[in-house]
Amino acid sequence: MKFIEFTVHTTTEGSELVADLLWNYTSYGVAVRDAADIIALQRDKSTYWDYMDEDVEKSVSAPQDVLVKCFLPVDTAAEDIRGIEQDLAQLRARSEGFIPLGTLETSRREIEGDDWLNVWKEHFRPLHIGGRVVVCPEWIAYDPAPGEVIIKLDSNMAFGTGEHETTAMCLELLQKYLREGDTLIDVGCGSGILGIAGVKLGAKFAYLTDIDYVAVQSAAHNAENNGVADRVRVARSDLLEDASVCGEIMTANITADILCRLCDSIPKNLKAGGTLILSGIIGSKLALVREAYTAIGLTEIEACRRGEWYALVFRKKGEKD
Repeated sequence: MKFIEFTVHTTTEGSELVADLLWNYTSYGVAVRDAADIIALQRDKSTYWDYMDEDVEKSVSAPQDVLVKCFLPVDTAAEDIRGIEQDLAQLRARSEGFIPLGTLETSRREIEGDDWLNVWKEHFRPLHIGGRVVVCPEWIAYDPAPGEVIIKLDSNMAFGTGEHETTAMCLELLQKYLREGDTLIDVGCGSGILGIAGVKLGAKFAYLTDIDYVAVQSAAHNAENNGVADRVRVARSDLLEDASVCGEIMTANITADILCRLCDSIPKNLKAGGTLILSGIIGSKLALVREAYTAIGLTEIEACRRGEWYALVFRKKGEKD
């Protein structure tokens, strides 16, 4: 079977959004080649990677040029590519002024791909994050060690696999700050990985929101696949619209510009004394996020870094503060 390898040139900030978009058109694999990840690996040995293509540096023309590839069956490629290009144009319009997407130039080539799916899957292994969480592709059998929490994700994933530094930091911080019986709220849930992990770590319920239809479907599917659908609610929305829903812990792994824009809204469903975990923050935007959330009365209690990415933890004032 032959495939069309379709490539989009973007940025580190835009790579997850582009990858998520491409997953709408293929079940044969999406790959991201980002030179910034290699730099992060060289600087920080704790970065969460299970494999690295030796040709990554050669395939990226500049550190700012990130390649996102998908693999399309030849017989449907022409129609799929038309849809992808239309979606890329819409993504640029929605992201203008918020997320740098780079050129979004595209290229394509025909490749032999009879065994592509199996080769692609062979790259992935159970991913251990923190002391308890293991993210495992659903096609791999894994026997957990005592105390480990397994998060199964399928091959057709929206943003949030645990490999990216921002997601890994959120998972680590959840293990540190989430308490048994907490209600968790996740804004911009992507694959649902944080909400699913939260429930498996002891949260009594998780409310997840995302503006992307595919992400909402993916999160609901993954919650079902992990046996926690009865304790997870997924809504297609910017934020929780139900003011009566409050949580002791909130996560928002999106982008710094959107975090700043929504700073007045994100904490409104967080209980007094609750914990807010923010990620998806590049270094140049760190001060802006700090200023935005301290200005509304939250107290920063921790900052983390993985490669070029940061996560911040804030506490909302308690009733007795």
